[in-house]
Amino acid sequence: MQLVIVESPAKAKTIEKYLGGDFKVLASYGHIRDLPPKDGSVVPDDDFAMSWEVYSDKRNREQVKAISDAAKDASRLVLATDPDREGEAISWHVMDVLKKRKALPTKVDRVTFNSITKKAVTEAMQAPRELDQPLIDAYLGRRALDYLFGFTLSPVLWRKLPGAKSAGRVQSVALRLIVEREREIEAFKPDEYWSVLAKLEHAGTEFDGRLVRFKGEKLEKLSLGEEGIAMEAKAAVEGGRFTVEDVEKKPLKRNPAPPFTTSTMQQEAARKLGFSASQTMSAAQRLYEAGAITYMRTDGVQMDGSAIAACRHEIGDRYDAAYCPEKPRFYSTKAKNAQEAHEAIRPTNFSKDRVGSGDEAKLYSLIWKRAMASQMATAQLERTTVSMLDATGQHELRATGQVVVFPGFFAVYQEGFDDKEEDEDGLLPALKAGDTPAKKSVEATQHFTQPPPRFSEASLVKRLEELGIGRPSTYASTIQTLRDRNYVRVESKRFFAEESGRLLTSFLERFFPTYVAYDFTAGMEDELDTVSDGREDYKALLAKFWQDFKPKADEVMEKLPSEVTEALDEYLSDYLFPPREDGKDARHCPLCETEGRENGRLSLRGGKFGAFIACQNYPECKFTRRFAQPGGDDGSQDGVMGTHPETGAEIHRKSGRFGPYVEMEHEEKKSRASIPKDLDDFNLEWAVKLLDLPRIIGPHPETGKDIEAAIGRYGPYLRHDGKYANMKNTVDVFETGMNAAVTLLAEAANRKGGRAKAEPIKTLGEHPTSGGEIKVMPGRYGPYVTDGTTNATIPKDIKPEDIEAAKAIELIDARAAKGPAKKKRKKAAPKKKAPAKKATAKKPAAKKKAPAEK
Repeated sequence: MQLVIVESPAKAKTIEKYLGGDFKVLASYGHIRDLPPKDGSVVPDDDFAMSWEVYSDKRNREQVKAISDAAKDASRLVLATDPDREGEAISWHVMDVLKKRKALPTKVDRVTFNSITKKAVTEAMQAPRELDQPLIDAYLGRRALDYLFGFTLSPVLWRKLPGAKSAGRVQSVALRLIVEREREIEAFKPDEYWSVLAKLEHAGTEFDGRLVRFKGEKLEKLSLGEEGIAMEAKAAVEGGRFTVEDVEKKPLKRNPAPPFTTSTMQQEAARKLGFSASQTMSAAQRLYEAGAITYMRTDGVQMDGSAIAACRHEIGDRYDAAYCPEKPRFYSTKAKNAQEAHEAIRPTNFSKDRVGSGDEAKLYSLIWKRAMASQMATAQLERTTVSMLDATGQHELRATGQVVVFPGFFAVYQEGFDDKEEDEDGLLPALKAGDTPAKKSVEATQHFTQPPPRFSEASLVKRLEELGIGRPSTYASTIQTLRDRNYVRVESKRFFAEESGRLLTSFLERFFPTYVAYDFTAGMEDELDTVSDGREDYKALLAKFWQDFKPKADEVMEKLPSEVTEALDEYLSDYLFPPREDGKDARHCPLCETEGRENGRLSLRGGKFGAFIACQNYPECKFTRRFAQPGGDDGSQDGVMGTHPETGAEIHRKSGRFGPYVEMEHEEKKSRASIPKDLDDFNLEWAVKLLDLPRIIGPHPETGKDIEAAIGRYGPYLRHDGKYANMKNTVDVFETGMNAAVTLLAEAANRKGGRAKAEPIKTLGEHPTSGGEIKVMPGRYGPYVTDGTTNATIPKDIKPEDIEAAKAIELIDARAAKGPAKKKRKKAAPKKKAPAKKATAKKPAAKKKAPAEK
């Protein structure tokens, strides 16, 4: 018997079907061991010796035992894990564990294939090789480097930076990108400018003409910088008669983009499908294991010769000959490491334009279209530019339009772009020199320059790749880690830096500037690539890193927390205390100023739940401000917001462990309310409304009992007679009327046993092992994920709407590994004492059999 090891059960099932009866295929379920998360797993003083530990969960232990037992009876071990660095590492781990357990067969081979098809698998079995030691060394170096960085730096953070959780080598640099973009947006000063647009018509077709020259001067973007000159320009256009001076037509050609790499697939799936990086990779993994696409972790853009031929054949079948160019298209890769660059991501069968359902179907369609388009004909376009001058020749209008002459690859696919500029695809009427289009109206529109946009997942992945930071296969986990640790949040598919993320970045920039520098991190990636090429020893790389990093970490660890806070206060002074418009000291305490106290000076302080701004006159002055709220409008800062209109009590805005909240003390009773995130313009009016909750909507028309609207741990809700109904947002709590409330409560009660059938918060596709649909569900004791068989609670630090498929699978698998929950045995009720017998003698009753115990 020959034993084949792969990563996943789905892959194992497919491959065993291809290989026949002499082969037994088992899954390792990914990595079977790792460096234990404790001190001493990597020992720099012992030549960077690494201590590995088999994962302790029940499923992994049982699977490793099954592999060991099968290996003892096998004549040959075939390691058929994925064709990249991680796949090579998994094979090395399996072989090393079997060797230690004295279960390693005498013959061990390594095989790789780029797609799980019968042809690819059988060909790979006939061309075995040995394990790639340089690739394994690159894995060992990267794993040790990440461990040393995280386990050396994290204790420093815990002791010196309240509220910080941990830091990682790549994630810290990705976080810095997000934080720096946030700073750019805050520092941005918008400039006013105007545009003048004429609405024209010719031969029944309307089109726009933009003013591009005024008083003989070419207009730049900011030329019309104020309303006065804009109105003057508008009047000149309204009073002028514009005649076509020139019509210029230019042919344009657009060539298709290459097939997907890991990075470009993540970017396009984010733009076109709204998928997160982890959602994309999870769907791609399932497609790969089903044999539908080639391996999805790749830097390569080329396709195999037979795949190109199959693609061109399919183009010929679906379209006419003009859509298939005479010669095949060949693309060159820009990957830094040729050893890790494989074939591009493509379908294994081009005749199938649909596969699977849900996320997999959407992603497969995208992959199929991109690969098909990559071998199709160039798109032919024509751009027309029409110049129109008034009688004086001083003012010029310009109209542009673009038409598709021959669609070529546009018939299948067009690449998406982030933050797309204005397009010029509109149609223009047939115009010639001397024509005078009719003027319908003229508009002068005010604009303001915009700050750089916040990163989306697509643009963040693109930027990381441009800088050479990390590798595309790791971006999904890097981004998810930032979200899991609440360093960033995502709103409208854009990343916003949280206070903890901003503070961590500032700390690292101040005390560890080298290790969050973009060029340093990119240079480290290059060095790891030289290790995988066999040109550098990974231990020499680690030694070079450690000799500088360890003394720096020790130096910061010796500092007092107050010294760290003082250094950060100085480092962030310009950000936290920008110049005041009244010219006063930016650190001057506004509350002390109001109440007549002198020497009220603000500075950065460290607290149990993170950093904040406070006054040196504490405790006399209790003014505080969030760390991430520099200067600005005092009305949005922590402090007194105003007084309650009915009670006259002061309402304070404060920051706590779980975010901002408002507080009011009246008649020796404190009322508090968290500030919901879905309120954009939070002010005193909203604070009063929140503190006055619950809101009584009125008596229910059937029961006469009050219906209440309030906000709880899991969001806004309605309550009536012990029954509840969820509401969509905070505004609904204050605006929902009686009819809507009764309807919501009725819908919530319209279910079996009086309990509503809960609607999933989110669906995430099929589970790779059980095949059940993964759903994110609301639960009585909190949100959870389920595949229909196993339910797993979602950790409190993860929002249910933010959870991705990869994380859901991890939670479900971890819960399944623990086995079914043990039911608590009910204690038997204490036996009652028999009543005292009366003296009167009775005839003894016939003996009855004792009832069986339950």
